[in-house]
Amino acid sequence: MSDINTLLAPVSDDDHVHGPPSAGLTLVEYGDYECPDCGRLFEIIRDLQQTLGQRLRIVYRHYPLSGAHPLAQAAAEAAEAAGAQDRFWEMHDLLFRHQNALKRSHLLTYAESLALDMNRFSAELKKQLYRERVREDFRRGVENGVYGTPGLFLNEVRHAGAWDRDTLLQKLGE
Repeated sequence: MSDINTLLAPVSDDDHVHGPPSAGLTLVEYGDYECPDCGRLFEIIRDLQQTLGQRLRIVYRHYPLSGAHPLAQAAAEAAEAAGAQDRFWEMHDLLFRHQNALKRSHLLTYAESLALDMNRFSAELKKQLYRERVREDFRRGVENGVYGTPGLFLNEVRHAGAWDRDTLLQKLGE
């Protein structure tokens, strides 16, 4: 039996990572682009990045709760399609900043604003090319005991408490 209080799937090359590999502090989020709490956490994480700079790396893994958030899966796939064109984090930020506008037409507008190859982006969304990639993140989250969003791991340890800025700073060890 594994310990679901520690991160079972270590950060790998397959992950979306913002920050240097040498950072001493790591925050892994299992998130959903349509989740209001994830939207609030997005702003807190941006603040932590400003405060901690190169000492912090952020890892984002998809955990779309499609039953409650019907547009979350497509938004996650759009982030992956942007990532295939080296623009994951830019799309990630747009999706969180516009959580109430995640229909296909909105996703295409965001892709256009990032100057993505629109034929490629649109075709990949239509084919659901990244569906399994998103599902794999979700499965890894379930295996790790994530049942809601946001699911957080701070320095590879599950964080189930408050996730305000000061609490997260304290838990990260700063």
